[in-house]
Amino acid sequence: MNQWIFKDATDTAALFATLRDDEFAVGSIAHIAEVTVERLKAGNKVLTMGNGGSACDAQHLTQELVGRYKANRRPLPAICLNVDGGAMTCIGNDFGFNQIFARQVETFALPGDVVIVFTTSGQSPNILEALKMARARGAVTVGLLGRDGGEASGLCDYKLIVPHQESSRIQEVHGFVLHVICEAVDRAFA
Repeated sequence: MNQWIFKDATDTAALFATLRDDEFAVGSIAHIAEVTVERLKAGNKVLTMGNGGSACDAQHLTQELVGRYKANRRPLPAICLNVDGGAMTCIGNDFGFNQIFARQVETFALPGDVVIVFTTSGQSPNILEALKMARARGAVTVGLLGRDGGEASGLCDYKLIVPHQESSRIQEVHGFVLHVICEAVDRAFA
């Protein structure tokens, strides 16, 4: 057990070191945080979504925005689209699983809102449909992606692609990025 724990810790540390030293990646993270703060200051809201573990990251981000991260500040408008099981099963049943997020984006997204997707593959059909709808609605699209970014990469105004094949490593970086967003929000609104 110690060997694979050491290997996983080493892989994670190496991935973070690579990103830390990559000016483009650091700039991408900064742009994602900046646009989120800018849009919230303008009175817009944040919509998030993901599947599986990425759904948990999406929910985590909205909890920190509506509740708080570290600083006491006013609550900020954020909705996680993967937490309403009734809506998702209704939409999935009536319109197909690929529409579970797009239908909600069509309902809630207004021009200037920020739609943040979490996907380790960049290929999830329901995420792709949501990004297309977000663009049609005039929302700012943000992708926290993995591997090569997949098709989602071309649908995002701002993105960070974590160049790794393992979802667990990708999600560890996504967790870091969502905390950077929260830190930027705290600094702007506290």
